[in-house]
Amino acid sequence: MAEYWHKQTSVALYADLVWARPETKNNAGKLLIVGGHTQSFAAPAEAYAAADTAGIGVARVLLPASLERTVSKLFPAAEFAPSNPSGGFAMTTLAEILAAAQWANGVLLAGDLGRNSETTAMFENVATKYTGQLTITKDAADFFCTHPAGLVARPGTLLVISTAQLQHLGTGLHAVQAFTSDMGIVQAVDWLHAFTTEHPALYIITRHLNHYIVAVQGQVSTTPVPADIPIWRVQKAAAAATWWLQNPTKPFESLTSSLL
Repeated sequence: MAEYWHKQTSVALYADLVWARPETKNNAGKLLIVGGHTQSFAAPAEAYAAADTAGIGVARVLLPASLERTVSKLFPAAEFAPSNPSGGFAMTTLAEILAAAQWANGVLLAGDLGRNSETTAMFENVATKYTGQLTITKDAADFFCTHPAGLVARPGTLLVISTAQLQHLGTGLHAVQAFTSDMGIVQAVDWLHAFTTEHPALYIITRHLNHYIVAVQGQVSTTPVPADIPIWRVQKAAAAATWWLQNPTKPFESLTSSLL
């Protein structure tokens, strides 16, 4: 087995991180979760619950104002920012998100953003102007996987993505070899090793052949996952963002540990 491939079973590879987790909410970090549009807030709500389960200290959830009338009583934890006529985040939300991001130790773009060009442009600006820990998943990752230039210039971005999104990311960054769905697990590990060595600012969590795969700066871990867990990205993104902000100097180890 290649020295960069670390296999995790049901036993944590990095038990010291598990034992050293914060014992109180006050020391467990602050996460800003952003997502939703007028038709759905499922992803940010799921991310909020998953971050709480993962042990976050405090989480704030920012939704577009188009949801306020229907959501405020259902989801009391939500805060609301200006929306555009399509029901997504307006460009004027940028300053508000960046201000909230300064409060947080990490930001999670949880998805359900809709397909609006103004919202997309606004989040492209967030990625450019925010320099802290940024985690992106679900449809929030669609744009960045096809237009990844802004991400490779950031200090560090975690993408929790499907293999189809990973294919687009490889194409967008002109990978020498395409990532394909018929790759064996060894080939997939080798591909992610090479890809994240070439693009060290991009951290990847994906799922392939009933394994979660983490890749950070050439180091790769695999963790078996039951085949009967079809929906996973938002939950794992929230857990990963939580573990990462609690262990900012150990991204590979923390992201790997978050999967158990």
